[in-house]
Amino acid sequence: MAIPRSQPLPNRSLKRLLNRCLSALLVPALLIGLLVIQPQASEAASGGRIGGGSFRAPSMPRSGGYSRSYGGGYNRGYGGGIGFPFIIPIFGFGGGGLFGFLILMAIVGVLVNAFRGAGSGGGGNNALTGERYGGGAISAGPVTMIQMQIGLLASAKALQNDLRQLAASADTSTPSGLQRVLQETTLALLRQPDLWVYANVETGNVPFNAAEATFNRLSMTERSKLRAELTSNVNGQSSTSSEQDRGDADATNDYIAVTVLVASRRPVTLKQVETGEGLREALRILGSTASSDLIALEVIWQPDGAGDVLSADELVTAYPNLQHL
Repeated sequence: MAIPRSQPLPNRSLKRLLNRCLSALLVPALLIGLLVIQPQASEAASGGRIGGGSFRAPSMPRSGGYSRSYGGGYNRGYGGGIGFPFIIPIFGFGGGGLFGFLILMAIVGVLVNAFRGAGSGGGGNNALTGERYGGGAISAGPVTMIQMQIGLLASAKALQNDLRQLAASADTSTPSGLQRVLQETTLALLRQPDLWVYANVETGNVPFNAAEATFNRLSMTERSKLRAELTSNVNGQSSTSSEQDRGDADATNDYIAVTVLVASRRPVTLKQVETGEGLREALRILGSTASSDLIALEVIWQPDGAGDVLSADELVTAYPNLQHL
């Protein structure tokens, strides 16, 4: 029997219709956003990379408290991650730009899958752990994402040497090893205050279920700015080019660019960087992140190749959000 127009639709039918409408609107928005921010290959200098981490959700022991698990690593799907149970975050962006937009797109992906899950009755598989979950939220809280970018004068060659040596000796397969990488990187940057020229710091809090996708997207965007990765130590796997390939940049080189990406279990408050003193304070706070709170880390720098050049025009093109100090 047909329902008269004047009679309201049943709650179940109305909810289903609303879910379909919202999904129809959110999916195109997500796809368009991902196409717009698709990383483009760069013709800039080669570079180096150090990092590692795991986005496995913390497990709940049977007798009080909870323990953090660092199993897995990037090999658990370095590039996946949208499509998990939905939790409502309290999030904010610092600095805006590409970083904030990437976080927004990751959250949109969580929303899309949340509505799809609601339409199919809730429940499903957790893509992070392979375990079943019900209609409720998982226990993991929001994750703080930090992206710090610094442009230094090319005379900071000691910084490049420090990063190469760190890549050669660091254990990036453990939380304590990653914390050492973060601490040594921030210390190396703090030792070059006279050579800081540009900087930008952006932060945002995202649901745990969107954190891996957001971090991977940010990492891919930064890595795409390198012509090649001559030095690499990620999640315990090292890859280093010959000494002839790595080395000092050309005499006409103008700048060295360093990007630090951090995913933290605890909130990290960093103010907008407008002065050298502001950058110094941000580096100190970031470098003090505890190993138990460090979910993932990436340090990416360029140039790293002998004869490479990162000019002023290339710097501002590849890193448009940098602010002059």
